[in-house]
Amino acid sequence: MSNSERFSTGIPKLDEMLGGGLIPGTLTVVMGATGIGKTQLGLQFANAGQQQEGERGILFDMTSRGDAQNHADYAKRMFDWTIKQRVLDLAFAADDVWNRDAIRTDYFHIFDRTGRRVTMKDLDHDQWQEWRAELNRKLDQAIAYFYGNFVHGARRVVIDGVEPVDRASDSFQFHLFDYIYHQILHKDHDWVARDLFRVHFRAHEATVAQHSYDHKKLATVLLYTSHEVRLDDLIDRPIESGDELSNANTIILMGKVREGNRMLRALHIPKHRGSAVDDRIVPFEITETGLVFE
Repeated sequence: MSNSERFSTGIPKLDEMLGGGLIPGTLTVVMGATGIGKTQLGLQFANAGQQQEGERGILFDMTSRGDAQNHADYAKRMFDWTIKQRVLDLAFAADDVWNRDAIRTDYFHIFDRTGRRVTMKDLDHDQWQEWRAELNRKLDQAIAYFYGNFVHGARRVVIDGVEPVDRASDSFQFHLFDYIYHQILHKDHDWVARDLFRVHFRAHEATVAQHSYDHKKLATVLLYTSHEVRLDDLIDRPIESGDELSNANTIILMGKVREGNRMLRALHIPKHRGSAVDDRIVPFEITETGLVFE
């Protein structure tokens, strides 16, 4: 695979470490503790789409406890990018999908309530049923968000806000991610359109065909917050069944390393299927323009 077919991360040194960039049609998991720089990396990747594909990537925020990430502030400061947010609970109108001005947005935060826990074991039966009902009401909006952006040229997806849990299999955020990845991001465009339009699909079938896209040419980056802060602990972390690390094509770990009497940020790539990879531990800094490697 030539470098021109890969997705640049927007960070030349990281592209070099990845043998040219991320491979189309695959999942990349970026894992590290809060504040280590995952969101900045994700925004650099999304922003790089402007130059490479002519369209920036899109951001999907699954934060359910506390405030959403500071994507808008970071994007404005790093790239002078004013993020356009999809309004939660905005009624979906079928014809809006074909109207770029109406549907093309950069950011969607699917959960807007604070204090919501992220594991199923924290919810009793009634709370779990309530959460499922709330999610089902919002899935149509999520499908419209992704599909509407893809038919207008977006090819990069950054999913942020996945919070740490003791067992990934207990996390309702991972259940949601599995649905989005397999039923939207990794599905033929016409079947996504069927899920979106439902009984009205036949009325839009010809337009759907005119706005086709290849899901194998999308790239997804999942930003996954860990309990572990030190890079060595992340490297030694076991992978359990149901953990997205086991399904990822590429894993990028970000954590703290000790150098003398200082703690530095560093990055390591333990997994990058189908490509040569630089497996060194490489220090980096966070600047006003994003991640900068030594």
